Amino acid sequence: MAGRMAGRWVLHVDLDQFIAAVEVRRRPELAGLAVVVGGRGDPTERAVVATASYEAREFGVRSGMPLRTAAKRCPDAVFLPADNPAYEAASDEVMTVLRSFPVVVEVMGWDEAFLGVVTDDPEALAHDVQRAVAERTGLSCTVGIGDNTLRAKIATEFGKPAGTFRLTRHNWFATMGDRPTTALWGIGTRTARRLDELGYRTVAELAEARPGELAERIGPAMGPYYVQLARGIGREEVSDAPHVARSRSRETTFQTDLDDWAVVGEEIAVLARRVADDVAAEGRPAVRIGVKLRFAPFTTRGRSATLPAPASAPEELVAGALAVLDLFEERYRARPVRLAGVRAEFPPP
Repeated sequence: MAGRMAGRWVLHVDLDQFIAAVEVRRRPELAGLAVVVGGRGDPTERAVVATASYEAREFGVRSGMPLRTAAKRCPDAVFLPADNPAYEAASDEVMTVLRSFPVVVEVMGWDEAFLGVVTDDPEALAHDVQRAVAERTGLSCTVGIGDNTLRAKIATEFGKPAGTFRLTRHNWFATMGDRPTTALWGIGTRTARRLDELGYRTVAELAEARPGELAERIGPAMGPYYVQLARGIGREEVSDAPHVARSRSRETTFQTDLDDWAVVGEEIAVLARRVADDVAAEGRPAVRIGVKLRFAPFTTRGRSATLPAPASAPEELVAGALAVLDLFEERYRARPVRLAGVRAEFPPP
């Protein structure tokens, strides 16, 4: 059992299988069943999995997977449409519970938050939080305990589901050293492959890298940053300042592939107008715009560009999005398009 240490701690509260749990909460008969949420709940349509219950995950169903693939892996699953307003309401319930404790709450999304606390027994507080969330919302959560946000976030993975785990500088390398670099928050499979090519396969190997060397080989910002991650260095302060969005985006999946580039342009214009509504509601002009296209069968490419001037008017964002669409090389224009997206980025706060 972890020894007590008075001082500042960071707790990462992560709601277990959140979206699926919200659905089970309002449909108790689904408890213990394989539940998959995504799109309109029809696995014959083109959409992706938003979340899957633990029972569905045992069949290999994962978030971001096409619903059709999920149905093949788990044909007996219950498929449900996504209900974002319900998830937002449930998230608000949980955050209200967290704010009832003497802690600083930094909301990270619907299903997670960091808590900044001063205590000599973070495990006891974590258990109190879990009990309160369960009693007042009917949902369960895992709590990672750390001496910074990075370690608390990663600790959550060791506590799932519905448990707790402490990860600090004292047990960082004992716990993480032999793990692959993908175990680090912020390193995906593509980056891990690049690091592997450079000879850094584990967290410990990456932690021993020279930041200057990685700066030359990967980039002046990201190279040293990856070394910091491997050493467990992260932000120690938790802030309850309101979240400031970095971007707004819209996307749509077409039930039938678009094989006419002119029609793709029309759909991009429609999405850009929807993004313009979001930008107007945000009250800040966008400075950059991006376009994402997913080509059949499942290859995704994106292009982006800085706008001539900060913009929020629909006609300006439509013009910007269409200009970015023109950046796609000719070889892509004959390929069927199954998904399109438009993203408007705001200047840093």
